[in-house]
Amino acid sequence: MLLRLIVTTSIMLFFSAFTFAQKGRSSNKDEPSQRVKPAPESVFKMFREAGMKPADRTLTSAEKEKVSNAFALLPSLHQRILKQNLFSISFMDNMPNTALTSPVDPVGGNKMFNITFRASLLNENVSEWATWKENSCFTPAADSSYKVRVEGGKMDAIIYVLLHEATHIVDVVTGITPHPEDADAVVDPTAFTKDIWRLMNKPTEPYIDSLLEQTRFRSGKPVSISLAPDVYAKLSKTPFPSLYATAAWSEDAAELVAIYHMTTRLKQPFYVVVTKNNVEVTRFEPMKNPLVKGRLGQLAAFYKP
Repeated sequence: MLLRLIVTTSIMLFFSAFTFAQKGRSSNKDEPSQRVKPAPESVFKMFREAGMKPADRTLTSAEKEKVSNAFALLPSLHQRILKQNLFSISFMDNMPNTALTSPVDPVGGNKMFNITFRASLLNENVSEWATWKENSCFTPAADSSYKVRVEGGKMDAIIYVLLHEATHIVDVVTGITPHPEDADAVVDPTAFTKDIWRLMNKPTEPYIDSLLEQTRFRSGKPVSISLAPDVYAKLSKTPFPSLYATAAWSEDAAELVAIYHMTTRLKQPFYVVVTKNNVEVTRFEPMKNPLVKGRLGQLAAFYKP
């Protein structure tokens, strides 16, 4: 998650709502995938104060190769903007969330950013990581026969997560979504947010649902897994490509770009399956949702040479 767009009561949400400032000089001459630096002390302090023991991770040669590959697979617009606006990337052990994108001091007039990743992500594929993330939205029920899994293919999870985080940077630099200081501020919509979002973290009335409002990325609390079939049935009637996309318009943009790129450009599957007693009862496949598909024309700018 970027900046402080979602206020939560738990540090264990998928992306943290914290932000920091980092000082220093950065060169735009090296490739973005090579700009590996330790996370700023403020990030370490944040996790220590939450009772954790974060530690900087030095990457192995194999891990560095995974990172380079992930950067190489980004859309062309992402690659151009990261060359100018990415200050550094960091990898941390004992980090509770997946990733954190934050602004740092400008360099040469350019807005600059750091992305800190949970290092163990480098040992997961998209399906493993996305299934973990999705299950963070649910609590066990007395009827334990329900299960939720995401089929996202076997590519490295860092590819999806970098897509999501890099889109936050592209968003801030190019203005895909508005960026008011106050989450409750009423501002002019962009093409991306018009008729879908009323405020930064409040959808327009047609897409507000009482059940979805109870889910983790809306309320900060998970719901019973026995409600999962209904949750995804409700989600399929909205233009949001994932539960996390319902959190705020910036997350909506990052999720739509990431899922579109993974499925359409990298030819990977992406869908959520709910089973009961190992029998499928619900499937949520965002790229087959007409309301989601109707938004895809807005993504053409990401692929201009």
